[in-house]
Amino acid sequence: MDTTHRPIRSFVLRQGRVSNAQQRAHETLLPKYGIPYAPGLIDLDHVFGRRAPKILEIGFGMGETTAAIAALHPENDYLGIEVHTPGVGSLLKTIEEEGLTNVRIVQHDAVEVLCHMIGHGTFDGVHVFFPDPWPKKRHHKRRLLQPAFVALLVERMKRGAYLHVATDWQEYAEYVLAVLKNNPLLENTAMDYAPRPAYRPQTKFETRGLKLGHGVWDVIFKRR
Repeated sequence: MDTTHRPIRSFVLRQGRVSNAQQRAHETLLPKYGIPYAPGLIDLDHVFGRRAPKILEIGFGMGETTAAIAALHPENDYLGIEVHTPGVGSLLKTIEEEGLTNVRIVQHDAVEVLCHMIGHGTFDGVHVFFPDPWPKKRHHKRRLLQPAFVALLVERMKRGAYLHVATDWQEYAEYVLAVLKNNPLLENTAMDYAPRPAYRPQTKFETRGLKLGHGVWDVIFKRR
């Protein structure tokens, strides 16, 4: 996919305040756990020092879920892509404190990373948890899971790999379901929405919302 002449981005940069601890972690730990963006395919087996299932997470926020999943599943390797420094710093700090060896981070636009650094058929799973739903109609074009981006993701997934999207916006869940259904290389693992799988921990924010009667929708498709 050529992105040279198109200003496509997987995010809108809204940098929040970076705490001192996050800044220190970013400066000292990114060289250890980060993968610098550079055009050219990377060998993730070499990066992690082993052959293991590779799971991609796009937009990991502050990284709590990423770290929790990685800690519970040491048999997998996790590549997180995030642009916001507070979240990158927070996850780096957690990686170091918990001694996680199976997480690496790229702080860059996911579209460019996937286009220029990741080979076809790389990932065994892809997590996109609570992406910005951009609820206003005039902002829908900013949504991450557009058909072209989904097609790019699918190319980087192995046959049988899964794509898991979770959202707390029903309209966005319906939109994602429609987009994924329209990709001929994907098939739904459920009739419509899937039950939350055990590997996705329930966040504090999600628990609070569920107590208030808010919904959460998990959409899980597999690559044919």
